[in-house]
Amino acid sequence: MRIRAFQGLVPNPAHAPEVACVPYDVVNAAEAAALAAGKPRTLLRVDRAEIDLPNETNHYSEAVYAKARENLLALQANGSLGRETGPSLYVYEQQMGAHRQRGLVALCHVEDYDAELIKKHEKTRKDKEDDRTKLIDTLSANTGPVFLTYRDEAGVTALVNAKVQETPLHDFTAPDGIRHTVWRVAGGADWVQAFGRVPVTYIADGHHRAASAARVARMRRERNPQHTGAEDYNWFLCVLFPASELKILPYNRIVLDLHGLAPADLLAQVKTIFGGVTENAAPTPTAIGQVSMYLAGKWYGLRCPVDPKADPVGRLDVSVLQDKLLAPVLGIDDVRTSKRIDFVGGIRGTGELVRRVDAEGGVAFSLFPVTLDQLMDIADAGQIMPPKSTWFEPKLRSGLFIHTF
Repeated sequence: MRIRAFQGLVPNPAHAPEVACVPYDVVNAAEAAALAAGKPRTLLRVDRAEIDLPNETNHYSEAVYAKARENLLALQANGSLGRETGPSLYVYEQQMGAHRQRGLVALCHVEDYDAELIKKHEKTRKDKEDDRTKLIDTLSANTGPVFLTYRDEAGVTALVNAKVQETPLHDFTAPDGIRHTVWRVAGGADWVQAFGRVPVTYIADGHHRAASAARVARMRRERNPQHTGAEDYNWFLCVLFPASELKILPYNRIVLDLHGLAPADLLAQVKTIFGGVTENAAPTPTAIGQVSMYLAGKWYGLRCPVDPKADPVGRLDVSVLQDKLLAPVLGIDDVRTSKRIDFVGGIRGTGELVRRVDAEGGVAFSLFPVTLDQLMDIADAGQIMPPKSTWFEPKLRSGLFIHTF
């Protein structure tokens, strides 16, 4: 894998906690506006620039992208963001409770993305990809990093472990309780060499950002008759984490009605499909192959039998649940388009499932998290994960590093 240092925009250390913001795609416009209230320096005013325009503004209009560029320039003019003193890499540590993960911030090459050395496991939506493509091209910048993972490489780990003994560039705790610490690596030639021993990486989060960066690179090549391949637009911003340090939470499901069935009738069908069903089960499954179902005020434990001949996608608990119960019994044929199913990230806990079902009816399913090995097996096979299968936490903050070109 190729990585590269870059001389990007970084926050003034005094303003880093305010500049840094949640990823653009984990909040809607109203939530982004609430988070940005009283924070003129937040990068949300670039990534979600519609919050600085009238409410009736189309979020995909030219005015939004123009405002994003205006706000990015303003953050540089007022000293919130400044140009790094030289090409740099960074170590980025996040701590959520007892969990800690350390990633390497670097540029990756779009040719490696196109060649499947940066492997994908999700499809992208055209509207979201078009939006980020327009933003990146308008700004000539990657404001949000792509979250990549790789099978651990001892040489990279050793460099990271030595670096974190030094004084950090940034160290702050965000309002959500996640601690963010950053160390600068000047030059980083030895790091580039060490990472060259990593054969492939995997997108954990940020499929739309990666696809959009690749599209912008192709557009810039077409517009540049002197294109050589060395231009900065061929590279995009990433944070690369060793797989052993990452934490995947489940992505649970709520079916909003019982498809005309009484609770007792649904339970009877579930018992037929899954064999033994445990009453008063724990809300949170403890192993692959277990699903907890909340129905009519009670938790039930289900065992998900796997066909040994199934492919990596078919072996997932979420696939077994979909194929054996959600589609044939509850009528959820396409989870991408159905309005009768909702998804609840594991960070919100099983209490949210109970609250929703008790208040609104329906049935909820609590899943064991997909593992990194399962994700990598699916990506290696060139397959696509079912929608809403993984929830990585903590999320990367945008604004701590910006790659411009």
